[in-house]
Amino acid sequence: MSTASSHKGDGGHDGHSHGAGVTNERKLTIALVLTGGFLMVEVIGGILTQSLALLSDAAHMLTDVLALVIALIAIKIGRRAADHQRSYGYRRFEILAAAFNAILLFGVAIYIFYEAIQRFLHPPEIQTTGMLVIAAIGLVVNIISMMVLRGGADNSLNMKGAYLEVLSDMVGSVAVIVGAGIIAYTGWRQVDAVLAVLISLWVLPRTWRLLVDSTQVLLEGTPAGVDVAKLRADLSGLPTVLDVHDVHVWSITSGQHSLTAHLDVSAWPTNTILLEAAHEIAMDHGITHATFQVEGGHVGGPLGEHM
Repeated sequence: MSTASSHKGDGGHDGHSHGAGVTNERKLTIALVLTGGFLMVEVIGGILTQSLALLSDAAHMLTDVLALVIALIAIKIGRRAADHQRSYGYRRFEILAAAFNAILLFGVAIYIFYEAIQRFLHPPEIQTTGMLVIAAIGLVVNIISMMVLRGGADNSLNMKGAYLEVLSDMVGSVAVIVGAGIIAYTGWRQVDAVLAVLISLWVLPRTWRLLVDSTQVLLEGTPAGVDVAKLRADLSGLPTVLDVHDVHVWSITSGQHSLTAHLDVSAWPTNTILLEAAHEIAMDHGITHATFQVEGGHVGGPLGEHM
C-alpha cells in the first residue's frame, strides 16, 4: 500500500499561547495577592467570631490560594520547550493543576459537612458584627479577583479552576453576610452551620464539572465541542476521498486540539489541494494541529507528490 502523509499546525499558536500565558500569569498574581492577604484576616476573624460559615469561607479561600499558586506554577512549567522526554512540552501540567484543585475542593466540602453537623447540634456563641464586617470585606476582594480572572477562564481549564475557586468564595461571602443578619435579628445560631453546608453544596457541581473536564483531557478523550462524526463526514466529502478511518481527536491542554486520520483516496493527488482542504476542515472544527495519512493501496501508478 502506498501512502503520503502531511501534518500541519497553527503556526502562530505558540506565540499566541505565550502571550496569553503572560497575561494569565499577571492576572493570577494580582488575584493571589488579594486573596492571600484577606485569607489571614478571615481565618483570624472566623476564630474570634466562632462562625463556621466564615471559617468555611476561609477554608475555600485557602484552597483559592493553593489553586492560584498551582496555576502560576503550571503556567511557568508550561512555557518550557519540548524535549526528547516531553515531545509535546509541558503544557498539560495545567490540566493536572485543574484536577488537583477540584480534588482539594471536594476535600474541603467533606470537612465542612462534618463540622457543620457538630456545630448544628452544639452551636457556639457567634459575634455577628465582626462576622458581617469580615464577610463584607471578603465580598469586595472576591469580586475584584473574579473581574481579574474572568477573561482567562474562557480558554484555559487552569484559569477556569482558579476562577471557580474565587467564585465559590464570593457566594460564600454573600451567605455569611446573610447569616450574620439572621443571627443578629433572630438569634438562630444554627443558621451558621446550615449556610456552611449550602456554600459547599453550591460549589460541588461546578467542582465536579472541572474534574470531569480535566479528566477527559488526561484520558485523551474527544474535546468538548468536537463532533467526530461530522468531522469524518466533512473529510469524506472531499474529492477523491473514498473512506476516512483511524480518526483520533484529543487535547494536549485547554484549547489545543490535535487530530490524526487516514484518508483512503481513489486517485493520487498531484498537488497539495486535497491536504490543504483537509486542514481547513480540521480548523473549522477547532483543531489546531492535524496530521493526515493519504492511502491508495488500490491506486495504480507511481506515488504522487509527498506532502
